Amino acid sequence: VSGSDHSAMTLRVSGLKGGHSGGDIHLDRGNAIKLLARTLHALAPLSPLLFGIQGGSKRNAIPREAEAKLLFSGKQLEKARAVIADCERAFKNEYRATDPDLRLGIEAAKVPDTTYTAAFGKKLLRCLMALPHGVIRMSADIPGLVETSTNLATVVSDEQTVAIGTNQRSSVESAKQYIAQSVGAALQLSGARVRRSDGYPGWQPDTSSTLLRICKQVYNKKYGAEPEIKAIHAGLECGILGGKYPGLDMISFGPTITGAHSPDERVHIPAVKKFYELLKDVLRALANERA
Repeated sequence: VSGSDHSAMTLRVSGLKGGHSGGDIHLDRGNAIKLLARTLHALAPLSPLLFGIQGGSKRNAIPREAEAKLLFSGKQLEKARAVIADCERAFKNEYRATDPDLRLGIEAAKVPDTTYTAAFGKKLLRCLMALPHGVIRMSADIPGLVETSTNLATVVSDEQTVAIGTNQRSSVESAKQYIAQSVGAALQLSGARVRRSDGYPGWQPDTSSTLLRICKQVYNKKYGAEPEIKAIHAGLECGILGGKYPGLDMISFGPTITGAHSPDERVHIPAVKKFYELLKDVLRALANERA
């Protein structure tokens, strides 16, 4: 980039809660990459040039932070600040209940030697705006359970390429395949090359499970109460095992964990001992039933 009439700036979205891309997806928290894309869309009439973008850290987490590096002509910078302030006010209003600490800011950056072309920047922006994020379908069988969702999880760049990571979940395998194909189509329409990983297979609940019956009986006998049985919208190792061994009787249980896949993740330590004692009793009950 030549000349002194340009200003390089870093546009940053921060302060979001993020969370688990399965267990928290129904909470409608802000996605930093989507909010960044919306801000870039609002800035588009000022014709900034993009020279870097990144956001999110893991495919199974809702992105809490994202940033884009932009080059403005000198006369457009103050207009850009006003647009960004308007976007921040709008986002704070939209997410006042879920993400009260949301911040949208801009700071000076080093003027780059090169930028992406304007055409590439427009194509990338359209892609990020078009990619879906959030709940796609709720379960028709279990009230309040998310059946299918997609997470716009990560975006990273270097001088030559931009890579976008997404994550699809569903308790119904065919529905998961469909939303993955839909996301892939949006990426391909933008000219992207799409690479798919296996992910977690769908795992539909089995309320007639023998293992579930035994676990409920053991819990009731040990603690004098009925356990809460529920399905969750999250990838579990049981899904992988069930995919390799169809018909395998499976349940999943463990100690209390909060804030999964976020800096606030923690385990309730007293629940670990309680879980381990329950596990031993369930194994004894299974052994006795088969004896």
